[in-house]
Amino acid sequence: MNKKKEVKVKVGLSGPPPMKSGFQYVNPGQEDQMEISGYRPSLIRKVIVWFFIIITAGLLRLFFYWLPHLFIKFTHTECSLSEAKVVILKDQYKQWFVSKVKVHSKNGQPAGGVKKDEVMGIAFSKNPYDSNTPLKMGDTKTPTDDHVSSGLVSEVDRILELNRKFVRYFITKKIKYIWSNESQTFKKLEGLDKNTKCSYFHACKGLTYPQQQERVTMFGSNSIQIHVTPIIRILFKEVLSPFYIFQMFSCGIWFADEYYYYASCIVVISVVSISATIYQTRKMQRALRNTIESSTIVSRLHGEDFVDVCSDDLVPGDIISIPRNGCVMQCDAVLLTGNCIVNESMLTGESVPVTKTPLPNPKISKSRGEDILFNLKEHSKHVLFCGTHILQTRFYGSQQVKAVVLRTGFSTAKGELVRSIMHPKPVDFKFNRDTYIFVAILAAIAGVGFIYTVVIMVEEHEAFVDIFLRSMDLITIAVPPALPAALTIGIVFAQRRLKRGQIYCISPRSINVSGTINAVCFDKTGTLTEDGLDMQSVVPVQDGRFAEEVQDIKQLSSDQRLLLNAMTTCHSLTIINGVLSGDPLDLIMFNATEWELEEPGEEEASRYDMIVPTIVRPQGARNGKGTFDQQFVPITEEIAIMRQFTFASSLQRMSVITRKLGAPNFELFSKGAPEMIASLSKPETLPSNFHEVLIEYTKKGYRVLALAHRSLPAKLKYAKIQRIQREQVERNLTFLGFLVLENRLKPETTPIIHQLLEANIRTIMVTGDNMLTALSVARECGMVGENQKIILVQAFPGTTGKNDPWLEYMYTEDPQDHHQKSTKETKIAMPDSTDSNYHFALDGRSWAIIRKHFPLTLQKICVRGTVFARMSPDQKSQLIEVLQELGYFVGMCGDGANDCGALKAAHAGISLSEAEASVASPFTSKQPNIECVPTLIRQGRAALVTSFGIFKYMACYSLTQFVSVLILYWIFANLTDFEFLYIDLFLLTSLSVTFGYTNAYDKLSKDPPLVSLFSVAPVLSILLHMLIQTAAQVFCYFNVQDQPWFVPYEVNEDDDYTSYENMAVFVISMYQYVTLAIIFSKGRPYRKTIFTNYLFIANLVVCIGMNLWLNIYPIEDVATFFELKVPPSIPYRLIYLGIAAINFFVDYLIETFIIDSYFVKERLQCWIEDIFSNSKYQYEIVEEEIVRDSSWPNISSAESLAQAFERLDSQQARDFDQSSLLSSLLDSASETQSIRSLRSVEMETSHRDFNGKPALNTGANSNTSNNFYGDIDDESQLIADDLDKGVDNLAMDLDEQGPDVNSQKL
Repeated sequence: MNKKKEVKVKVGLSGPPPMKSGFQYVNPGQEDQMEISGYRPSLIRKVIVWFFIIITAGLLRLFFYWLPHLFIKFTHTECSLSEAKVVILKDQYKQWFVSKVKVHSKNGQPAGGVKKDEVMGIAFSKNPYDSNTPLKMGDTKTPTDDHVSSGLVSEVDRILELNRKFVRYFITKKIKYIWSNESQTFKKLEGLDKNTKCSYFHACKGLTYPQQQERVTMFGSNSIQIHVTPIIRILFKEVLSPFYIFQMFSCGIWFADEYYYYASCIVVISVVSISATIYQTRKMQRALRNTIESSTIVSRLHGEDFVDVCSDDLVPGDIISIPRNGCVMQCDAVLLTGNCIVNESMLTGESVPVTKTPLPNPKISKSRGEDILFNLKEHSKHVLFCGTHILQTRFYGSQQVKAVVLRTGFSTAKGELVRSIMHPKPVDFKFNRDTYIFVAILAAIAGVGFIYTVVIMVEEHEAFVDIFLRSMDLITIAVPPALPAALTIGIVFAQRRLKRGQIYCISPRSINVSGTINAVCFDKTGTLTEDGLDMQSVVPVQDGRFAEEVQDIKQLSSDQRLLLNAMTTCHSLTIINGVLSGDPLDLIMFNATEWELEEPGEEEASRYDMIVPTIVRPQGARNGKGTFDQQFVPITEEIAIMRQFTFASSLQRMSVITRKLGAPNFELFSKGAPEMIASLSKPETLPSNFHEVLIEYTKKGYRVLALAHRSLPAKLKYAKIQRIQREQVERNLTFLGFLVLENRLKPETTPIIHQLLEANIRTIMVTGDNMLTALSVARECGMVGENQKIILVQAFPGTTGKNDPWLEYMYTEDPQDHHQKSTKETKIAMPDSTDSNYHFALDGRSWAIIRKHFPLTLQKICVRGTVFARMSPDQKSQLIEVLQELGYFVGMCGDGANDCGALKAAHAGISLSEAEASVASPFTSKQPNIECVPTLIRQGRAALVTSFGIFKYMACYSLTQFVSVLILYWIFANLTDFEFLYIDLFLLTSLSVTFGYTNAYDKLSKDPPLVSLFSVAPVLSILLHMLIQTAAQVFCYFNVQDQPWFVPYEVNEDDDYTSYENMAVFVISMYQYVTLAIIFSKGRPYRKTIFTNYLFIANLVVCIGMNLWLNIYPIEDVATFFELKVPPSIPYRLIYLGIAAINFFVDYLIETFIIDSYFVKERLQCWIEDIFSNSKYQYEIVEEEIVRDSSWPNISSAESLAQAFERLDSQQARDFDQSSLLSSLLDSASETQSIRSLRSVEMETSHRDFNGKPALNTGANSNTSNNFYGDIDDESQLIADDLDKGVDNLAMDLDEQGPDVNSQKL
């Protein structure tokens, strides 16, 4: 009976888990959300706890050292946060933190004996337009209401100045949290990046000395300090760890029991291990400190002058000067004046120079009294981030390029990166959890042995000391102290092999996790395809139709000159140290024109108040001649780039305003995504087959950009050009044509993708590029097979006619290609097996809608999705998280550009970038291709299987020795000191080390390795092998007693264990340790055969040789040394060799034909999983749901792909996001610009026509237009919008133009 199961899957939203009622939180709703509870000291509790600490000889205090939050809970009383002296925090990864609450006065001195009502804390304003940061806490004058309303000072500044006496705070994870009286909780101390008005930065005049000192007290030093832990502290931390505590306990037992040699060897090994750990820890800390810590001299505004200070002394609100020749930023700062060319590879992994422009200075609308809040994400192109390299600056003459400090220390972008390294996300791996459970099981078995030992020794009336030593010794045998060290062996060797393969790892614990990867997400550009692009051709437009493709740019006709001019000017290239630098795409486009670029030199730049523009001209155009002839007619064709609207991913375009030499007017050229440029162009200039031609190129894998032009009115002067908003000119464009570039696949891409697919590893493309290009690359590289279909998922938000959002599914091929899609409501039949022949594809815009409105559908799409295009960096991380929540082990491979978040979110992130941003990724490949992915998975699988094998070996070794000791305890004997030494040091240690030296298998297997120790195979393996080992030892123990020369062991006061019983158990067990090492050292399909591990083979030969020698014919001195009583009969000695051989073959048969059989690994495992349904991964449940529901997805559209994209583009234009528009308005403004609030424009223009009269509510007024500004005459609006006078009333400005303006409404 196939009962349909209810599929309960997580929604897949990013961020922390939902907040629980009755709990208090810091950073609510954010990624670093933590539960917080307050405690105050309790004298009674302290006395009781310390009483138990004393009577337990400090063991309880040691337990509390491991779990400090429990110590606080037992010695303190829980109270409100307002009274707390200590706080306990728990993050979403179940990690606990304890922090002491401190109270300081304004001057930074500890405030002892302060009364509760005197601690004012920080009052946070409820008004969202007010800053919640302590901006003016040191002002000598109280801010007035006028200052607040003007935006120069926020309301919270005035409250802070009036109320602040003492500050309560605590620090955790390098972040400071301060007390808020208003919300009665602690809040993260923010800089000026949160809830600060843009106008505030332009109103900053620098800080006085008292203000700076008070802010230093509040924000701390502007330094990212990496402390190198003192040796003594690391020593105590290591010695007091549970592993070494157990080691010390074991050595104490052994010394007390006179096992001097073995205990001494363990002490020596532990000392060496601790010394190596201290050395490595301090070495890594010093390396990180040398890489991260830096300080320099900066120029800070003090009064009217700039003075040189140490960068450590900077505080938020300081105004600094950026040197003309560049520097390395020591803080996050917002740019006020001038431009900066920045290398942000430390953050993005991409070393392409980025131009930073000044933050706009919005002018507040008088009617609304509204200002615009600074947003770090939206205004990032105006922010100089800490750790980035300023290459050079540009501004008027010798004027200073100024910036206001936003954040300092660990709050900066670089500080956040360092904190993520110092406090990484814990690797929650099932194998690691299972090891702890298994050790607990071994401890339970040891407990049974403990009881057994106590019972038999009490019956014999043994002394208490002997009972204690024997029972404790049994615990040290059953729980191997060397287990944690042994488990790292495979990881260490795998890390070395990865390094030889030019894959570097900064998180060794991630190597085992990488062996479980069953889904890999790839970025496209620079990862699957080549970094560079090749210029393929241009497709010009003439008379509203596409002309023939032109591959040689020189062949463009005079009628197509505008297309050439667009290619020579519409870019962000700059000259750095005499080299033309910039985006690779821009470089390829510009170099194809064979023009040259000239930027103003030092002499031109020094002319005060005269901006000398960047000039482009054909190469060799001047040839020593002047620019004009005698009649002042231009001799050469030169174009000046007067203004640049930088590329914004949210806008998908960039533009420049230019002026041709001798031309009467300015011109605008735009370049960007074809869909976006088409939406901004005049419909009559777009060819009717626009989408068909676009699809034709993108299906071939070409990168396609669109170019457009607009001639600006002659009356538009230079001053207004520098202040105009980009949305005012980026409209009503004339479409010029396509720029076609070839983005070739890397030669390694296709075979690697096929290799992963053959190994049943999902391959997913997640890119910010065009959907059509992504689909083409997916087919070309083999992610989508030739006979497999791709279903495009399109999500539409609710509109006036259809309130609810809806989804559409359509094939990406033309309808006539598949006869089953001929009807409009075609339904596709789902395949019977999960190996289906179709894939989903969707873009970032649809992702956002589906994620918000269709969370369950999102799960299905992610299970079958292969192509995710136009994805923002945040959306890439969201996709990784959804896949993880579905149960996938996800790898991410990217070139570092915009992939940092996804690389950090994945189980195993592989960066192909050598930039410093790669420190955020566990793995970095020096080979810039995806060959590293199967290499990492193979080595990870080998390391994981090695860890499994070593764990089983260590478990069976402990249990084997445990059985040996239990047998000998029956006659009150034991193994001798040197027998223990031989087993533990010679056999176990050497075999464990060389065990992990076997390399990974050359080919990826279709079947992934086990990830749980409690799967059927490993549990059954340990049980069956231990049954065989126990049977062999018991047989030998009783067999030797039947021999005619046997003499039974007699208990003696000297603890001399020399006896035939001891010999029988020891000899057979030493063969068993070698047998187990061979049996568990498996080869295919994850590791090579052991015969390729020459060290292991040599080790086996030596160990077997030593065993044979000790068994068959040991010399008298050796036998005496081991306290071994050798049987007088040599044939009897050979019997042990035969028993060992039988033991080996039985173990081999069990492991090969039972444990590794299909029945155990597949049938029995599936049967167990069916009993425990929770063991099934969520993606498997969702896949079963998809297969059962044959009616989904419903192909609801039979239109062509071109028609679908055309409809989607028009929908996108209708649903234009006004908040994004506002952001772009701000970004396009120069440092001298003043813009009004968008809301004010909307309200005024919606109630007034262009003659100043109220607008009638006509049907035309409600019609949706592709242009946000309406259908007014374009040139008239540009002239009328006189920004020199301000834009307090756009309608009045238009009214002044009279007859030049149409009467239609905005």
